Amino acid sequence: MYFYAARQPILDKEKNLFAYELLFRDSIINVFPDIDGDEATTKMIEASNFNLGISEFTGNKPAFINFTLETLIQGYPETLTTEEVVVEILETVKPGKKLLSICKDLNEKGYTIALDDYIHQSVWQHFYPFIHIIKIDWQDTSIETIKAVKIAIADFPHIQLLAEKVETYEEYNQAVELGFELFQGFFFAKPEMVKTKSLSPSQMAMAELLYETSKKDLDLASITSVFERDVTLSYKLLRYVNSPIFKRRNEISTIKQALVILGSAELKRFLGLMFAANINPEKPSELINSAMARAKFCELMASEVKPPIDNSIAFLTGLLSLIDAIVDEDFANILAKLPLAQEIKDTLLTRKGVLATLIKLLEFIERAEWSKTTVVIEKIGLEKDQVLQSYNEAIAWADEQTIANY
Repeated sequence: MYFYAARQPILDKEKNLFAYELLFRDSIINVFPDIDGDEATTKMIEASNFNLGISEFTGNKPAFINFTLETLIQGYPETLTTEEVVVEILETVKPGKKLLSICKDLNEKGYTIALDDYIHQSVWQHFYPFIHIIKIDWQDTSIETIKAVKIAIADFPHIQLLAEKVETYEEYNQAVELGFELFQGFFFAKPEMVKTKSLSPSQMAMAELLYETSKKDLDLASITSVFERDVTLSYKLLRYVNSPIFKRRNEISTIKQALVILGSAELKRFLGLMFAANINPEKPSELINSAMARAKFCELMASEVKPPIDNSIAFLTGLLSLIDAIVDEDFANILAKLPLAQEIKDTLLTRKGVLATLIKLLEFIERAEWSKTTVVIEKIGLEKDQVLQSYNEAIAWADEQTIANY
């Protein structure tokens, strides 16, 4: 069984990954309110305990999971460890003596408790000693209300404010100034501003290599020449080839030998990851993680679409689908600087074609927009279970790469 869930990252002030919220649905077809909160939470807990573990889906980061009053009464949070879950109390749960007793008990047992879509009322002050995170909908809460909440929790310094639905860097910066410590939304996956900048020599070398490896027939001599002109790239290549996953018998004496050992497919993957991870080191690692997951998903689905797509082209296109946010520049300016295959440029600029549709499908999954997801799946004739399996595999693979590179 696979989770019918999207995971949305929650970042701290430094834009480091703090946790994920799991947005669960019964299936790609069923969307709230077709399935109630009790059933959604129950299925999530069941899946995490008897099928795919939550820690595998969240890269061992805590998972914010929504709980209704009934699932809290049933003790479902305690089927998960204190390290792997943040107990998120749905906004539909009314404050009362029963809920207060449950919060006190969970707090004593070491669980982290969050209030979802917090509506400020004086009755919640009785819960503050046991609550650790208050989630505030940035798009639906006034600055005056936020300031009132800050005053109300002033005597409870253990409570962190989490701003959700933060969509732009301007909103993120404003939330930081107001004292928020945690952030959820897609601000990090959008360019901070459009600006012009040049690529460093090393970045230009990687761009040249991306172009060479996007060709169907590799020119080994040209690729070797680029590596030999860049000491840093050569070092990273040799370090990568030295990984235990490449079973070699002899020592490597030349760059060409290292490239031959890697092989075409692995070389393309290595270069794509190197480019994304190093082009803007100030960006949140979760943004690079998302780009990697997109790359792997497109690679996995390349043979499933009709007509099939070259999996190396699909990988690189998926990887570059967030390049505007990574570089903080619009696609047209970026792609003008990169000597990429025209097929890749056309997909990213025009957003047309099967490969562009795969990327749009990913965007809907990332945002848990399941009705739109279903429409796209049916449009391009894919199997829902195959899509979900590939999404899970892509996330797991990206997490492994992120751990290895950060």
